[in-house]
Amino acid sequence: MAACNNNSLDDFILLGFSDGQIIFSLLILITYMMTVIGNSAVFTIIQVDSHLQTPMYFFLSCLSLLDICYSTVTLPAILICAITGNRRISFHRCFTQLYFFVSFGGSECLLLATMAYDRYVAICNPLRYPIIMNKKFCSGLVAGCLVCGLGNAVFHTLMTMKLTFCGDHHINHFFCDVLPMLEAACSDIQSSQVWLHVITVFLGMSPFLLVMNSYIRIISAILKIRSSEGRQKVFSTCSSHLIVVTIFYVTSMFNYNGPITGDSFIVVRVSSVLYSVVPPLLNPIIYSLRNKDVKTALKKVLEMPIL
Repeated sequence: MAACNNNSLDDFILLGFSDGQIIFSLLILITYMMTVIGNSAVFTIIQVDSHLQTPMYFFLSCLSLLDICYSTVTLPAILICAITGNRRISFHRCFTQLYFFVSFGGSECLLLATMAYDRYVAICNPLRYPIIMNKKFCSGLVAGCLVCGLGNAVFHTLMTMKLTFCGDHHINHFFCDVLPMLEAACSDIQSSQVWLHVITVFLGMSPFLLVMNSYIRIISAILKIRSSEGRQKVFSTCSSHLIVVTIFYVTSMFNYNGPITGDSFIVVRVSSVLYSVVPPLLNPIIYSLRNKDVKTALKKVLEMPIL
């Protein structure tokens, strides 16, 4: 009979890795470096340029910080595992990783919806925009996103810690996340699954519907623009935003409502990588570095004399 321990301090073993570790390690390293450099550049530019002190860029700076934290929770640990071949992770490190990953992921779900609402007000109600999106309200929205993300992470972490893990404590993933740990448990997970689905609707489906509603209204307003060049420019930006946002929401919702066992769990690992790696990598390009104001500010920073 396999030994079970509800609060075991034994290591978990990550099973998400396979052959081709050198190529995998290089991809992770390059991805992480590009994510950190890109988001750090966006955050720095917004902070030093006085012309970018607007609600839109305030949200972008918060998104950049969040993406750096989000990537740092998993990618360095994955890189170390891939290089060393040591797939073991301690009980405390695993649940710490789970807590911060869920926390930052939940916060980003809500922050992206907040950013979509900001663009909706700016384009569809420009005269009231400065009144509605004032500094206090914007700060409150960001604080609310973080508090909800932290609260969600506390709930999931405590819920998962109550499970019983048996045998060799294998986790069929690259890192510690809720669904793979439910799969690894040998106790009843029905109530945990129900709560996971309910919270996914609240933090995943609801913000996604808000984002889509905002962009539908934005696109409707864009269609009224007489200039075809102006319509094309705005449509190009909106389509880029929607692609990244859709990847993030759809893959994350599938990840937390996907198959709990079987070979199809490979798809869950792929979806997890898509929503945790691709958006933080592309967000600086999609939201900021294609923006004329940001590119102008970046040019000024690069041309500043070094003292």
